[in-house]
Amino acid sequence: MSEIVTPQGLQAQVEKEILDDAVANAKAKLLKSIKRSAYVYRVDCGGCNACEIEIFASIMPVFDAERFGIKVVPTPRQADILVFTGAMTRMMRVPAMRAYQGAPDPKIVVSYGACGVSGGIFHDNYCVWGGTDKIFPVDVYIPGCPPSPAQTIYGFATALGLLEQKQKRTTHEDTVADQAQINQAKIPYKLRVALQVKAREMSGYLHGKHIADQFMNILATTDGVDVFGDIDRAIAALEDPRRAEVYKALRQVLKSMTIQ
Repeated sequence: MSEIVTPQGLQAQVEKEILDDAVANAKAKLLKSIKRSAYVYRVDCGGCNACEIEIFASIMPVFDAERFGIKVVPTPRQADILVFTGAMTRMMRVPAMRAYQGAPDPKIVVSYGACGVSGGIFHDNYCVWGGTDKIFPVDVYIPGCPPSPAQTIYGFATALGLLEQKQKRTTHEDTVADQAQINQAKIPYKLRVALQVKAREMSGYLHGKHIADQFMNILATTDGVDVFGDIDRAIAALEDPRRAEVYKALRQVLKSMTIQ
């Protein structure tokens, strides 16, 4: 028997899948910054299941969220991103808190759908606490009833950016040397505040502060024998009449508080 040859035009032509530039850049950034896939765990706090259908549609081949390295996991102990769907019901509050506590830090909390964001149409129900943010600190809100797969992927992409920031977060505790020093701390607090308020009232917030600081420097350098005489000599030496006017007003504030 002769071999049957199928015409070239009838044969299936398999073409290599070429990623869009935006997708390729997103994958490269994910691999560079996070260096692995991002794991998502879903917590249903009391919804109608429509949000879950959209989440699963997002990871199916049509939208394929896994091309960005986003994978759904079965336990919060593996999760980087916690997705809370549905209104926060009283019965699910404790299980939701256990899922949150079980996820390792750093973690991202996503409030998904209208019910997750605000409680939705169930917000005033007797057994509903409200939205996710009534219980947990929410990082990303994905609104919709339900959100579309495109919205879902966009929200997850936003969560990935926040995850990168949390992974690289550093904390700093101020030491005594880092603390801002108060100008002329030996001058009584009430007098210092009164001088700054008057100077800022006449010369603006920033410029008034500089004038008040210079006036207090005069007070700090005087020998205390003839304070008002030293101030008068400083006023006479000023070439700017506007600054001299402010100094005179500050002198009056000092005099009134000294009398008190």
